[in-house]
Amino acid sequence: MKYKYKGVIFDLDGTLVDTLEDIAASMNRALEMKGFPPHPAGAYMEKVGWGIKQLALLSLPEDVQKDRGKADELAVQLSSESASYYAGNPVKLSKIYPGIEEVLSFLRQKKIKLSVLTNKPDPVAQKVIKALFPPGSFDIIRGEIMGGSRKPDPQCVWDILVELDLNPADTIFIGDSEIDMETAVNAGCFPLGADWGYRSREILLEGGAKKIISKPEELLEFFI
Repeated sequence: MKYKYKGVIFDLDGTLVDTLEDIAASMNRALEMKGFPPHPAGAYMEKVGWGIKQLALLSLPEDVQKDRGKADELAVQLSSESASYYAGNPVKLSKIYPGIEEVLSFLRQKKIKLSVLTNKPDPVAQKVIKALFPPGSFDIIRGEIMGGSRKPDPQCVWDILVELDLNPADTIFIGDSEIDMETAVNAGCFPLGADWGYRSREILLEGGAKKIISKPEELLEFFI
């Protein structure tokens, strides 16, 4: 494949790092403090990706969710408690997916511009990357900032592209969810699905993925 891409934007959770166990631990702790039942870690696979308040809302029992006013109030409380705990314990159980480090090393050698875009709060995103990856692994790490845009709003992608002097057509956006694929499509980047994460291939395709890969090293085919 002829090289043409100059940059890659990575989603974080479910793409670079398996963070599900830590996310589950923090939200389950918050749920139990409010007297609600916890969920198995696997149950969070379809709940993550939209930000912590939506995660909290989806984690409430279905009968509670039906009372939207009460559910919204509880979601704010749960998200605050969960976020506070998670901020201090973001990588107790999280692990980089096999093959990711080698892929990043190859792309750095190729002078490809690399960034991370996540709906995880920015301070926590910075902490996760700092704890698990060597310094300089990414040119930009961007999480959710209060008042700023968030996926699937393309503005958060365009802000990164401006900083890195890239065009959407020059850039691959790789992620494991429909949110990531919608973001890539909205921004005009190449939407590349990662099926080792938290969503199915069907969901990725419905979200707009133009190609789906099953191993991180398959990303390198775009640069060889």
